[in-house]
Amino acid sequence: MTVPFESLNFDAPFLVDEDGVRSLHFTMGEVQSSMRADRPDELELDYTRTMMGFLLLNPQPRAIAMIGLGGGSLAKFCHRHLPSARITAVENNPAVIALRGEFGVPADDGRFEVVCDDGARFVARARGAFDVLLVDGFDASGQPPQLSSQGFYDACFRALVPGGLLVVNLHADDTGHEATTQRIARGFGGNAMQVLAVEKSNCIVFAGRQLGVTLSALRGLGWAGALDSQVKRQLRAEFAHIGWNAAKIPWPGAPRP
Repeated sequence: MTVPFESLNFDAPFLVDEDGVRSLHFTMGEVQSSMRADRPDELELDYTRTMMGFLLLNPQPRAIAMIGLGGGSLAKFCHRHLPSARITAVENNPAVIALRGEFGVPADDGRFEVVCDDGARFVARARGAFDVLLVDGFDASGQPPQLSSQGFYDACFRALVPGGLLVVNLHADDTGHEATTQRIARGFGGNAMQVLAVEKSNCIVFAGRQLGVTLSALRGLGWAGALDSQVKRQLRAEFAHIGWNAAKIPWPGAPRP
C-alpha cells in the first residue's frame, strides 16, 4: 500500500548554535546545514561550494530547482548571486520549512519559491523545465530511496532542458555509493563525473543533458567574466579543486541520444 505524502511523519529538526555557527540537525551526529552568524549568505560547508561547481558549465542559469531546503545555504547563495535565475526549492518536511526564518531564507517572491512537496514526485512531473537541478535531500537515515532510484535519475534527465545539469550530493562512504553513481551515469548515458568534496565525506556528481561534462569543460574559464567578485572569492579555490579532482563515472552503456 502506498502511503499518501501528506500523511507521512517526518523527522523533527533542531538547531544548534555554537561558536557563531548555527546548524540544522536531525541527529547530533549529522549536520544537515550550517550558517555563520556574521556571514549568513556565505557557504559554510565545503560540499555546498562543490555543488556550486555547476557554474563552471553554466554560469548564468535561468531556472534552478533544488530538492532539499535544509538551512537554505544553496538557496540563499543562488538568490543573492544569480539575479537572473528563477529558483524553486522543494522540501518535504514542513518542520524544516518552518525554520527558514532562523536561517534568513528569503521570502517567496517573483523569482524565488519554497514548495512543500515530495522531491521525487516534483521531479517526475517536470518536463524540460530546469537548467540546473540540485539534489541534496537527506533525512535522519540518509538519502531516501525515492531520491536514489533509477527511475528518479531518469526523471531528472527529463526534467532538464537540453544543455541542463544535474548536481547530486552523496555520502562517499555509503555502502551503496557505487551503485548510486552508476544509476546516475546510466540515466545520463555516461555523461557524468564525480568529485570528492575537500573534507571527503561528501561526493558530488555532475551529469549533463546534451552538455558535455568533461574535465576540459570543468577546467574552462567562461565563468570568470560572468560571476561577481564575491562568488569568485568564495568559489575560486573550489573550482580549482573540481578541475583537478573530478573523475569520470565508469559506465559501459551506449550514449543516450
